[in-house]
Amino acid sequence: MKIAIGADHAGFEVKDRLAELLRSWGHTVLDAGTDGSDSVDYPDYAEEVAGRVGSGEADYGLLVCGSGIGMSIAANKVAGVRAALCFCETTARLSRQHNDANVLCVGARITGYSVLEELVRVFFETTFEGGRHQRRVDKMNDLD
Repeated sequence: MKIAIGADHAGFEVKDRLAELLRSWGHTVLDAGTDGSDSVDYPDYAEEVAGRVGSGEADYGLLVCGSGIGMSIAANKVAGVRAALCFCETTARLSRQHNDANVLCVGARITGYSVLEELVRVFFETTFEGGRHQRRVDKMNDLD
């Protein structure tokens, strides 16, 4: 799987750790940055990652900022992207099963790393159920 990842200054350390985790699971990681603690604007990284997912260059995306909120708002502005802000295994699983989310957004200052590892695993291992949920996803896609 190709996974585009990005973070702002609040999330770059977590992004780097999660990138290594994803690589250890055999995924290809497309790292959009940032790579340091200097203040940056999270919409720039959300646009880069979401653009790669929306264009098909990446299968999925992972975005990290302080809360995950700003990244999720910005990523959802990109056509073809269904970004989900997740904070536990349940939200990660349901975002994939019911919403066919293709970008995971997390908060480095909100969720502990051990929980982040598990919800990343759940998000990338869970498949979309389709069925009655497909109609709803189609309606979301029509909003693009």
